[in-house]
Amino acid sequence: MRTADDPGHSASGMSGKTMRSLEYASGELATASVTAMERKLPWFRRLPADQRASVLLITQIGVSGFLEWLRSPDAALRLSTEAFRAAPRDLSRWMSLRQTVELVRTAIDTFEKRLPEFAGNAEEKAVLTDAILRFGREIAFSAATSYAAAAEARGAWDARLEALIVDGIVRGDAEESLLSRASALGWDQPVAATVLVGNPPSTDPQEVLYEVRSRAARLGRPALLGVQGSRLVVVLGGTIDEADADAVLPRISEAFGEGPVVAGPTTDSLAEAHRSADDALSGLRAVVAWPSAPRPVRSIELLPERALAGDPEAERQLVEQVMLPLVDSSGGLLDTVEAYLEVGGVLESCARALFVHPNTVRYRLRRISEVTGYNPADPRDSLVLQVALKVGRLAQARGLW
Repeated sequence: MRTADDPGHSASGMSGKTMRSLEYASGELATASVTAMERKLPWFRRLPADQRASVLLITQIGVSGFLEWLRSPDAALRLSTEAFRAAPRDLSRWMSLRQTVELVRTAIDTFEKRLPEFAGNAEEKAVLTDAILRFGREIAFSAATSYAAAAEARGAWDARLEALIVDGIVRGDAEESLLSRASALGWDQPVAATVLVGNPPSTDPQEVLYEVRSRAARLGRPALLGVQGSRLVVVLGGTIDEADADAVLPRISEAFGEGPVVAGPTTDSLAEAHRSADDALSGLRAVVAWPSAPRPVRSIELLPERALAGDPEAERQLVEQVMLPLVDSSGGLLDTVEAYLEVGGVLESCARALFVHPNTVRYRLRRISEVTGYNPADPRDSLVLQVALKVGRLAQARGLW
């Protein structure tokens, strides 16, 4: 009996005649495998012709690799698996890992049925059956490894792209480039967006990603995030009205680390999210002046602190939302709120200063609340009104209204 070192035998113990028969039949085996795929796998039949041709080519490579493996299993295994590692990178663009495994299983089943007919004896038949099972296992592992590597590479690329989008929102990049990058990540257009800023919960990017993604997923909302130095910026998709604010924003703020969390206004689309980011970041810089601020706090609730910190947008909003409505109203509302705040919110003192009945002051205070949305009798609202009046006077002196 000849050994594996005999030139007429392969390292696996196959005779030269059997190896030549397998080589002659390699194309037929590959074609038979693809035919079986078309018969058993409906989704495979729906693939375009060029993609089915790619599968046939890969199967032929597999057959050739198997023959090389029979000749020298230790040396050829690396070459065969490397060839298959390259193939799924192309396949993964239009085929899932589950589908690739189905193709491998179908091809292996075909080989198992056809290979024994090429064996010269029972011993070779056993060798072929064992070899194809082992080779199929290695190929399946290689495919899984390739898909995992491709997914990891896509994940790293997506993370970089996401960071670019968030950075672009903060900088106020051009709408076209921003939307193009967002579309590559699958962000639906148009969709409302709200920017939240605060401290990251960890220095581990994966932990930060999990904290934000898990909470956004439970709320059924898309989210983009980026860690910029010592701050975490989250762009939350979907409209947030007054009814949603108490449920949505606190849940997302749990993903941030200790310290204040500021939410900007909700914009109609991602292209306008830079306005939300500007207000949120302005609020984050100013929130230190309000130690008891709620968490999260809306940027509009920080208008007085932002104005005192020199934010022109906050000054504009105070003038438009408070000062101008009071100036345009009738009934002495502006004089009343100035007098009321000047006497420290004492109703009778305000009435004496204005030479009116206290009930008149009460009526005017209700009208002030209706016109501005701020109640002069509320401590926090009274601060907003005081700052708004001062900012409004300064803007008037500069000729801005």
